[in-house]
Amino acid sequence: MDLSNFSLEGKLALVTGGSRGLGQAMAVALARAGADIISIQRKNECAETKRRVEAWGRKCYPYGLDLATLNSAEELAETLENTYGPVDILVNNAGIQRRHPCTEFPIEDWDLMLQVHLRATFLMCQAFGKRMIARGGGKIINVASLLAFSGGYTIPAYAAAKGGIAQLTKALANEWAEKNVNVNAIEPGYFDTDMNTALQQNPVRNSQILDRIPAKRYGDPDEIGGMTVFLASPAASYVHGSVMIVDGGWMAR
Repeated sequence: MDLSNFSLEGKLALVTGGSRGLGQAMAVALARAGADIISIQRKNECAETKRRVEAWGRKCYPYGLDLATLNSAEELAETLENTYGPVDILVNNAGIQRRHPCTEFPIEDWDLMLQVHLRATFLMCQAFGKRMIARGGGKIINVASLLAFSGGYTIPAYAAAKGGIAQLTKALANEWAEKNVNVNAIEPGYFDTDMNTALQQNPVRNSQILDRIPAKRYGDPDEIGGMTVFLASPAASYVHGSVMIVDGGWMAR
């Protein structure tokens, strides 16, 4: 096995939601492997991500965009590639959470969740994917969730969107594998991020979750990095349409 197949030297990666949590960890892992980073988040700043990326000698370009307002990614792709160069690796990670009982779930929150998670992911894949195809290849990594496999509690829109992302990943892979564009997804379990703060502060739910995880702990965000680098690298050249589980053993129970 040639370990140089894991190198991302000279590559440019775009990570949505890159200013914190799993997105930040993914961006830093890709930088450690050699890639420069475009980090998209709602505000045009990601000081900590930029600091950590540049500590590895890579460049980090912050870009402010609220994916809830994304209607076409074509202009975005043209702007970013004209400014920073061709995007070799696309990581669709940005996400939000809204919790309500299903009988009371506001349609406004339903629409927002599907816009940010599913619609924006498709538009980003479409815009950057066609450019990768034209150049002869690229890597797309979508972020799904355990909720692609189970329904959760009080998060029907999140579960629906993440299930949709898993299926979208497979659909795109079916069309683009022969064009040398690898489309895969990472399915994170419960990680110690802001999105799970409410669960960790709920003694009942927190205990239920930890009891189910064989590792008996939440994941550290940096533990998502290895899978990200693998899927972004030449080492994963024959991996298409996979939903890769990183969950401390949750799905094994």
